Amino acid sequence: MSSLLRFCCVASRIGLRPAHAIPFRFIPSPLTQRSAYSSHAPMNPAAAPSRKKVTMNTVRNLYEAGMPITMVTAHDFPSGLVADHAGVDLILVGDSLAMVGLGMEDTNELVLEDILHHSRAVARAAKSSFIICDLPMGSYEISPEHALTSSIKVIQQGRAHAVKLEGGTEMVPTIKRITSMGVPVLGHVGLTPQRQHSLGGFRVQGKTAESAARVLDDALAVQEAGCFAIVLEAVPTPVAELITKELKIPTIGIGAGNGCSGQVLVQIDMLGNFPPGRFLPKFVKTYENIFERSRTAIETYIDEVRSRVYPGPEHSYSINKNELTEFERIILGRKQNLEKAKGSSS
Repeated sequence: MSSLLRFCCVASRIGLRPAHAIPFRFIPSPLTQRSAYSSHAPMNPAAAPSRKKVTMNTVRNLYEAGMPITMVTAHDFPSGLVADHAGVDLILVGDSLAMVGLGMEDTNELVLEDILHHSRAVARAAKSSFIICDLPMGSYEISPEHALTSSIKVIQQGRAHAVKLEGGTEMVPTIKRITSMGVPVLGHVGLTPQRQHSLGGFRVQGKTAESAARVLDDALAVQEAGCFAIVLEAVPTPVAELITKELKIPTIGIGAGNGCSGQVLVQIDMLGNFPPGRFLPKFVKTYENIFERSRTAIETYIDEVRSRVYPGPEHSYSINKNELTEFERIILGRKQNLEKAKGSSS
C-alpha cells in the first residue's frame, strides 16, 4: 500500500486531512464588524483549520498505521498559531525557548515560571494540535512528588496537554507518579541537553554497541513506566531504527534519522529565523530564511520613513475639510491671544 493511500485510510478513520487540503472557516470577532480600527485588533485567528482536535488516540492511530508523526516547537502565540494552521500533529513548548526565545546561553537557565508563561501563549493559539510542554531543569529531579507538582502546574497554568522530561531508567519512579495522576508524559532519551555537562557537551549518543544498549534500556524503561512516546535525540540512524522496532510506542526523532515514528524540529531553526553565522546541528533542515526576509522588510521601512514615502494616504486618517479649517482657526486664534498677552505684559 502506498504512503498516500495508507494516509488516506488512517486519516478518514481519525479525522485528519493533508495540511494543504484543510479548508478554512471564518470565525467572526466583534471587531470585524467595524470598517476601520483606531488600534490593533486582537490577534485571534480569523481563519481556523477545520480539523479534529489531535489527542493521544490520534497519535496512537498514526503510529499503528505507520504514518509519520509531525512535531515542531513553538514558544509564543504567533509560532503556535502558524504551527496549528499548518496542520502539525504535536506542538512542543520546548526548553529550547531559553536560547531561541529568551536569548539565554543554554536550556539550564530556564525556570518553570518562564515556560508556563510561554506555554499559555501557545495554548491560546493552538486549537487543534496536541500541546506538550518541557519540564525545565530543576522542576522535576528532586523527587517524584516534586515532578508531579510541576506537571500539574504545566497542565493547569500552562494549559498544555502533556509534559516532556529527560532521562531514562533513573526517571522511572517519576514517570510512574506523574502518569498515575492522569498526566501524559513524553520521554526523552539519547542526547539529553539538560545534562550536557555530564555528557561532555552536545555529543551523539549510541555510537558504540554498549552505548546503544544503554539508550535502548532507557527507552524500554520509560516505555514501561508509562510514557506515550519517546524523543530520540542525536542517535545514529540504524540504532534509532532498531530501538524503534523494539518499542511499542512511537519514537520522535531529532537527529535520529528517518526510521523513527515521527520527527521534531525547533521552529526557529527550520524557518531560518536567526542571523548568519549561527551554528546549527547537522540534522536541521532550513526551509526558509525568515531572518533575512524580516531584516530586508525592516530596512525598507526605515528607508520609507526617512524619505517620507511611509505613511502614505492609504495608511492615514482623514478629517472633514470644514472641521480642519475650524481647527486651523482655533490654532491661529490661540497664537493671536498669546501675542496679545505678551504685548500687554511688556
